Amino acid sequence: MSVPRTARERARAEITREITDAARRQLAESGAPALSLRAIARELGMVSSALYRYFPSRDELLTTLIIEAYNALGDTVEQAVASRTAPRAQWRALSNAVRDWAIAHPHEYALVYGSPVPGYRAPQTTVGPASRGPLAALGIVHGAWQAGTLATPAETLTPELETQSALIAAFLNSGMPEAAVARAMVGLTQLFGAVTFELFGQLDNTMDPAGPFFAYSVETMADLIGLPK
Repeated sequence: MSVPRTARERARAEITREITDAARRQLAESGAPALSLRAIARELGMVSSALYRYFPSRDELLTTLIIEAYNALGDTVEQAVASRTAPRAQWRALSNAVRDWAIAHPHEYALVYGSPVPGYRAPQTTVGPASRGPLAALGIVHGAWQAGTLATPAETLTPELETQSALIAAFLNSGMPEAAVARAMVGLTQLFGAVTFELFGQLDNTMDPAGPFFAYSVETMADLIGLPK
């Protein structure tokens, strides 16, 4: 049973939300490198010393924004996967969820999948939230493999790639063949690459509008991964 929060805790949570909302507006206007606690304090009518009681540094505020972005995308992706049962349908749902979320939240997407913020080093606390989307994608492939419907490739990987893929398979406790893991990683990285290309304007005047090309790439990667039709 949850414990009711005190008035002070509720007030702190509300002010924290106001700060992070203002920070997201700054992201949209100026980008992550220009994020300024002093500017946020001015916008909210706070003195800087008061804001520092909530976020002692710019990096702590960035970390909060990054974790919230990863978790928001993770929630979206996991719900999309749970709404389907067949692996290929899950892959489509996951892929479309990533693209839709990125289009709706371009600045948050850029924060976590764009250029690194100069001088910022993400702490370990970001790893779990960042892993949710990739784990959901790999979970689809693992589910198809467990069901015996994954078309596993008969190919030999280089020793280095085999070792890397084996480490991922061991981390997932999946038992999947290394080549199947490698192909899943190709599909995963291609998915985010396609979204990034569209979001950052790299498909303008070529595959524009990008919807048909994106749908084609999703199916092509499902074929490469070996998901059943």
